[in-house]
Amino acid sequence: MRCALEQAQLAREAGEVPVGAIVVMDGKIVGRGYNKPISSNDPSSHAEIDALRDAAKNVGNYRLTGASLFVTIEPCLMCAGAIMHARIERVVFGAKDPKTGVCGSVLDVFAEPRLNHHASVTRGVLEDECGNIMTQFFLDKRRKS
Repeated sequence: MRCALEQAQLAREAGEVPVGAIVVMDGKIVGRGYNKPISSNDPSSHAEIDALRDAAKNVGNYRLTGASLFVTIEPCLMCAGAIMHARIERVVFGAKDPKTGVCGSVLDVFAEPRLNHHASVTRGVLEDECGNIMTQFFLDKRRKS
């Protein structure tokens, strides 16, 4: 999760909402990503999506069977869909997202029995640090405006 926090810091430095993610397979980081929808003019450029893209490129397969995704904030519905399609085995996130989180906050899509893939979910890893970078980002943003 500390590596995901490093990615979140890169997003923050770029003026993006500070969310970071990494993909781990066989104990090695194979993908990294951070939020950049503003700078890339791409609404799908969330940290999770970029980490999955990076991992798929590095592994040479869009299926990331057996991989774990570590992300600083609870994934949204779009990212959860990509996680399912990539066949990620485990999702580990830091802070809950009470507005758009779908790993238990708003919905719990990985527990939905009608869907064909179910990643295990671990919540609250470095929760305070992951939440604080978001809180501080938005406090700073409000002060500037």
